Amino acid sequence: MIPFEVASIFFFASVVIIFAPGPDNIFVLTKSALHGRTAGLIATLGICTGLMVHTAAVAFGVAAIFQTSALAFNFLKILGVLYLLYLAWQLFRTGEIRQSQNRKAGIAGIQLYTRGVLMNVTNPKVAILFLAFLPQFVDPARGSLIIQTLILGALFIVVTFTVFGLIALSAGFMGTRLKSSKRAQDVLNRIVGTAFVGLAIKLATTDR
Repeated sequence: MIPFEVASIFFFASVVIIFAPGPDNIFVLTKSALHGRTAGLIATLGICTGLMVHTAAVAFGVAAIFQTSALAFNFLKILGVLYLLYLAWQLFRTGEIRQSQNRKAGIAGIQLYTRGVLMNVTNPKVAILFLAFLPQFVDPARGSLIIQTLILGALFIVVTFTVFGLIALSAGFMGTRLKSSKRAQDVLNRIVGTAFVGLAIKLATTDR
C-alpha cells in the first residue's frame, strides 16, 4: 500500500527525529545506566506504548484538537511539565536510586513501564509532531488514510524500539561501574534531574 521509496524516506527521517535529544531517550539512557539493560528496555516498551496512543490519535483525528485548541494543548503541556518536574524531584532525592534497587523487580518493572507511557503521552510536542509528520507520507490515491497512518505509526514505533533498545544495551554496560559507586549514582541523578528541569522549562515556554 505504501511504496518502498516512501517508506524508506519515512524510515530515515524517523531515525533522525528519534535520535534528537529529548526526555524519552534521556530517560532510557539513565535507567539503563543505573538499573541495567532490562530496565532500559522496559522503559522503551512504555514509551512505545505511548507512541501507539499518539498514532491512534492522529489516525482518527483526535490529535487535531491539540493543534487547533489552545486550551487542550496547554492542559496537556502543563501535565507534561509537572511530570518532568516530578521525575527530576525523584532523581534529586538522596538515595532514591539505591532504595529503588531494593524493591521487587515486578513492581520496579511496572513503574518503569508506566513512567515511560506517561512521559510520552503527556508530551504535546509528540502529538503535534505526529500530526505534522505522518500525514506528509500518506496519499488518498493509495487507499485508506487511517490504515496508511497506522502503518506509518507502527514503522515509527519499530524504529523507536530499535534505536532506544540500542541505547539501553549500550548504556547497560555502564551499570556495573555505577552500581559500585554511590557517588557516581548521585552525580548522574543530579545531572539528569537538572536536564529534566531544563526540558520542563523548555516545554513550558513553547507554543503550538
